[in-house]
Amino acid sequence: MALILSAYLVLLGRLTYWQVFRHSDMARLASVYHDDTITLPAVRGNILDRNGALLVTNTPVFSIFASPDQISARERADIAAKLAPILDITADAIQAKLATTRQFIYLARRVPASVAQQLDKLRLPGIGKVAETQRSYVDGGVAGSTLAANLLGFANDQGAGNYGIEGYYDKVLHGQDGFEATVRDLANRPIVLSDRQRRDPVDGASLQLSLDGTIQVVAERALADGVQKYQAESGSLIIMEPTTGRIVAWADVPSYNANQFATTPTSQFIDPIVSNLYEPGSVMKVVTLGGALDDHAITPNTRFNETGVAVVGGVAIRNWDNRAHGNVTMTQVLQNSLNVGAIKAQQLEGAGPFYQYLQKFGIGSRTGIDVAAETAEPLRDLAKWKPVELATASFGQGVDTTAIEMLAAVNVVATGGNLVWPHVVDQVIDSNGTRHPVAPRVVRQVISPKAAQQMQQMMVGVVEHGSGFAARIDGFKNRIAGKTGTASIPENGSYAKDQTIGSFVGFVPADHPQFIMLVITRKLKVLFEGAYVAAPIWKQVASALITQWQIAP
Repeated sequence: MALILSAYLVLLGRLTYWQVFRHSDMARLASVYHDDTITLPAVRGNILDRNGALLVTNTPVFSIFASPDQISARERADIAAKLAPILDITADAIQAKLATTRQFIYLARRVPASVAQQLDKLRLPGIGKVAETQRSYVDGGVAGSTLAANLLGFANDQGAGNYGIEGYYDKVLHGQDGFEATVRDLANRPIVLSDRQRRDPVDGASLQLSLDGTIQVVAERALADGVQKYQAESGSLIIMEPTTGRIVAWADVPSYNANQFATTPTSQFIDPIVSNLYEPGSVMKVVTLGGALDDHAITPNTRFNETGVAVVGGVAIRNWDNRAHGNVTMTQVLQNSLNVGAIKAQQLEGAGPFYQYLQKFGIGSRTGIDVAAETAEPLRDLAKWKPVELATASFGQGVDTTAIEMLAAVNVVATGGNLVWPHVVDQVIDSNGTRHPVAPRVVRQVISPKAAQQMQQMMVGVVEHGSGFAARIDGFKNRIAGKTGTASIPENGSYAKDQTIGSFVGFVPADHPQFIMLVITRKLKVLFEGAYVAAPIWKQVASALITQWQIAP
């Protein structure tokens, strides 16, 4: 009896130890062995253009898996031989994957439904499939690319959005995954009478963009042709509705195929429109003269003797043509893109007001556009600027901007004086089909309507009588406002020789614009002026847009 009692006390002590003191540890182990939580993936939302055409959707695919613990060693060779031609994998590679004690292993990810159907007919033991979806992007205007690839970005194999719209709106598009928790017995069979929970997935919202798919194709082709013709390293093109800030087209060359992101160099994903800084050159004269007009430092008819050179802080700065133009007006300064004239306007205005207008136009700040990875180079404190730096900034050298930042700045003139928020998404359509419009927004008033109107007419003069001659369109005489730009490129502390960025920005019709477009071509090898390279590209796309939208002069 004493022995039995002793054994009983020992047993009671051990039970107390495991069930009381080690209770939480044993519960965790039991959970590992018996609890099974299955993720119920949400369906990622679609992306549509302004007309409802699909730009991005989800294609049904299947992932093929094996349960090696259910396949005997003698069955492996036969199964591998049958799977190899279907999965386009060598039999040896399949056998190597099956030679494990693991209960689950992927043999192939995201194969088409046709492959899964062939697999079903074989009825192979230990081989199964999992239904999934794969992001699908439509073909672009240029062979080997998908439409607006740099703007849209892509979703990877894990369903995470990267770059562009996919990255910026990742949480909105992804939705909320659900789960199903159950309990399994020792034979790995689910116990139906379980109190475990289930949460259904909430599918992601769809996005309707302001992008016009038809114009996007035209823009991509025209830009690609221009980059090739003038042997540029790259190019960008953006079209926006002036008063609303809605993006109409967004093209980059080179671009990429978002359906093949896994084999694409990462450098191609970076969108220069929002992520790369550049010195805009003479397009900045619109900002300089616009601010000076609003500050009443100049008028369109302000005259001065233009000698072809301005000496600032001991540095001689010359015009692009190295010529003196004599007695000229500020309108002629803009028409002929005279650097010395821009410096004169900046000096008449003064350092403080000039710097303040740069800030008001948005230079040095992000626009807040709804695209991932936007950057900006903040302006240094005015006290740190040398007089020569203010002078060169007046014609767009020595100050860094992004393309979208520069488009928004010039758009101030097109809107009658307001800085407008540029955006790409028009509506968010939730999983219930409810539409949530994205409202346009005016950031601030920058210059007066009078100053904007004066600058509009000065920009019309650029096209009709000045450097923007290549942007003229029949039937739109005196109706196109524009500005050319040719900027040197800084490299290793100095400006590279024979390396320029050519650009042209313009809006139509001048007094009630329906669109504004910026074209940028980088590192040109044939013709180095924006007037001869970017302006013709602008004209080609603008002509198509005028026809498509039936814009009257």
